Amino acid sequence: MHIVIYSLVEASTEDEALSTGKTVFDRLVGADPHAGAVFDYHVTFDREDTSVAGKTRWGELPTAAPVDSDDGQDLLERGWEATKEEFERNLERVKEALNELSDEEIMRDEDLARHAFHQVGAYDGPTIFLYNEHANGIRHREQLDRVLEESEELWIVPADVHF
Repeated sequence: MHIVIYSLVEASTEDEALSTGKTVFDRLVGADPHAGAVFDYHVTFDREDTSVAGKTRWGELPTAAPVDSDDGQDLLERGWEATKEEFERNLERVKEALNELSDEEIMRDEDLARHAFHQVGAYDGPTIFLYNEHANGIRHREQLDRVLEESEELWIVPADVHF
């Protein structure tokens, strides 16, 4: 499956933001020897050489945008809303499992209950759409606000990832 994720990076230029964003995405696909793979591969929106990902799949998105620009605010909103929607969807599945399934059924992962528990607690992966420049998933609004407040030149870089 493919999704678009976003890295929030401090940079002075678009090229610097893209370079730092690619480093974040490299970590998330395990290209950094000190990081485990969360996704299979990534394609940033500056790439023209792919027929299955990036612009081909999602259309034109900015390569990188200052967070305080219109494009940046749009990308940030998309990433945050996707994170919230996935959390709420999985949390609802957890609540249903707790109300409807026995402990043994949950232990057997009936109706993918344990998977939903895992997704609610995830720190990265396909339910987290925003990452800081250290490849740490942004999981709640206070964490996002802190990242937004701590930087003077914050950029957002989108990438198509496969998992």
